[in-house]
Amino acid sequence: MARFKAWVVEKEEGGQSLSFTDFDEADLMDGDVTVRVTHSGLNYKDGLALTGRSPVVRRFPMIPGIDFSGVVETSDHPAYQPGDPVVLTGWGVGETHLGAYAERARVKGDWLVPLPAGLSPAQAMAVGTAGYTAMLCLMALDAHGLTPDDGPALVTGASGGVGSVAVALLARAGWHVLASTGRPEEASYLKSLGAAEIVDRADLAKPGKPLAKERWAAAIDAVGSTTLANVLAQTRSDGAVAACGLAQGMDLPTSVAPFILRGVSLLGINSVTTPQPKRRAAWARIANELDRDTLAAMTNRVGLAEVGRLGDDILAGRVRGRTVVEVG
Repeated sequence: MARFKAWVVEKEEGGQSLSFTDFDEADLMDGDVTVRVTHSGLNYKDGLALTGRSPVVRRFPMIPGIDFSGVVETSDHPAYQPGDPVVLTGWGVGETHLGAYAERARVKGDWLVPLPAGLSPAQAMAVGTAGYTAMLCLMALDAHGLTPDDGPALVTGASGGVGSVAVALLARAGWHVLASTGRPEEASYLKSLGAAEIVDRADLAKPGKPLAKERWAAAIDAVGSTTLANVLAQTRSDGAVAACGLAQGMDLPTSVAPFILRGVSLLGINSVTTPQPKRRAAWARIANELDRDTLAAMTNRVGLAEVGRLGDDILAGRVRGRTVVEVG
């Protein structure tokens, strides 16, 4: 069996260690498809795994990295043949199953999606888990029956990965987008993605009233905690909020008031174990609806060897947009 470069998290007394090392292909976990990984991404959950700031990694040793694009090398799965380009997001990869920050990955074929037509492997990881999650949020708002005619749409954590893609997708769909950020220097960047107005993160991050002035008909929230409570309190009657993240915290200090007095709906987004039909529909919409120039404008690239230093940066909110990891 071959050896290849990989980032490996090991358990140690009082925490964990992270090293960039040679990994033996024989030590990969069970799966019916082996993929030569060409690209991965940097997501908030990857930052948690790399730093050990939260117990995301639940098996040691672990190769972190929750998403990848690549080319099938060997397959015992009927849907995939050697040479097929594929994408993977979710399914516990990088948490309980050896992940993407490596030159090889062995996974279940049922977890894979064929690379969508019109997207290169690098573009697929510029979208990555964050952009895929943003599309699931938009699909949930669409399924709820909301349209741009109902009023503005808010995006929290707008300069991050989920937020950047959400702003671009909503603007492309015709929404008047309000982008919430704690980094005023990113206003020009967010407006280049399609944001019409900038909302100061501080206005939403501190405790507020159970009900406040109605400001938006729809929202995509990647922050959680007090921010999500304030987003709900300011959502218009019969509006909806798609919740997909916890950058501020896992708690939700709200009341039933928005739900029973305004009919606001809270739509939970699970991007990890999304069923295949919905997963493929989301990727098809991304390929058709996300402007490639806008995607390029929000994307940075790093080599695999550079990943280890980025965990603290993404957790501290110092990473703008999307980061593509060029693996091989």
